[in-house]
Amino acid sequence: MKIKIAIDGFAATGKSTQAKKIAKYYGFKHIDSGAMYRAVTYFAISNGWLNNKINKNKILENLEKINISFQDFNNNQHTILNNVDIEENIRKMDVADKVSQIAIIPEIRYFLLQKQRLLAQNNSIVMDGRDIGTVVFPNAEYKFFLTANEEERVKRRYDELRNQNNIVDFKSVLKNLKNRDSQDTSRSISPMEPANDAIIIDTSNKSIEFIFNKIISFINL
Repeated sequence: MKIKIAIDGFAATGKSTQAKKIAKYYGFKHIDSGAMYRAVTYFAISNGWLNNKINKNKILENLEKINISFQDFNNNQHTILNNVDIEENIRKMDVADKVSQIAIIPEIRYFLLQKQRLLAQNNSIVMDGRDIGTVVFPNAEYKFFLTANEEERVKRRYDELRNQNNIVDFKSVLKNLKNRDSQDTSRSISPMEPANDAIIIDTSNKSIEFIFNKIISFINL
């Protein structure tokens, strides 16, 4: 039996960190669905279709040219776009600032939905994102939704970006998170919300190990 564990939640609540740890603990495949949206965003920016304004038609015309996969390097998952490692590129602020413009387009959501389900077809997986438990895998055996207070989330994202050598300030990070929250929760297609049967966990002021142990305490494998 192939097991699916869905971890949804707001940006900078620790979704990917926990998903990686849980996948490693159980020997499952980890899929970062957010990285897939970032990959499409980076593809659009690189081709000049998402700079000052979005060229939706051009992006949609070229969707089938996008091939996204994941590879492990030194125990870290890297996102591969058309055989090129773009992991470092998709974590930069220019991509983060524009990814919600991509995520609200229904055709792109459907395109990535099919890819997400295909990646999980032959594997037990842990997938993190914003609509995994509600749309991608509504029948997942285990569903979690992570939250955290705004101050904590801004600090986490600020530290993460600084560690990746991005030049950022608290105000720009706060603005980015507020914009993403608004767009993610208000979009008409697959808005971010906890699944009815998801376990909601507040990660504010909690250690990574504490949250990890809390999550696996609900998993009976």
